[in-house]
Amino acid sequence: MPSGRLRGALGAGAAALAGGVYWWRTHPSACPYGQRFLIQIPHPPITRRRLLAILQPAPGERILEIGPGTGHYTLDVAAAIGPDGRLDIFDLQQEMLDHTVRRATERGLENIEPAKGDATALPYEDDLFDAAFLVTVLGEIPDQDAALRELQRVVKPGGRVVVGEVIFDPHMVTLGQLEARGAAAGLSFDRHSGSKLGYFARLTA
Repeated sequence: MPSGRLRGALGAGAAALAGGVYWWRTHPSACPYGQRFLIQIPHPPITRRRLLAILQPAPGERILEIGPGTGHYTLDVAAAIGPDGRLDIFDLQQEMLDHTVRRATERGLENIEPAKGDATALPYEDDLFDAAFLVTVLGEIPDQDAALRELQRVVKPGGRVVVGEVIFDPHMVTLGQLEARGAAAGLSFDRHSGSKLGYFARLTA
């Protein structure tokens, strides 16, 4: 049996952890570039292979990625749409965009176009993209409803919007929350893969 002092320390640690998670959940914000190692940790439930399977990027398509981070998913999608396609990457932080573009250049990918800004006011015209995706990003946006409305606006009618979430992320958006918010934004739920621990969901504009 742990001593009273040890039990107290464990209790205090658990309380601090719970308090930290609560703060993160109630204060949505993007992961700073200086802490990018956090987004580079592998997340088995939401692999690149699983993203490609549900996003189904096709050669020649124009696709939008919100919050590419350091390009973990970006490069595979860019390769899938080929040189005749175009992947627009959009992020709040120029450092993330620069990092991803450098990685793309190293792999010989020249079909990536970066842009900096706020996901609740996308600088793109209506019905422009064949598809859009964002992985562990939606919960970091203070106004998720506005971001989903913008995605509905810029994706072509019938186009795909794929959202990836994982339970280890303090900003995780549950599948039920996503379905409700998506419907309110005019995005109909299509299907999902994965489980409560991590999933990809596909919505239709």
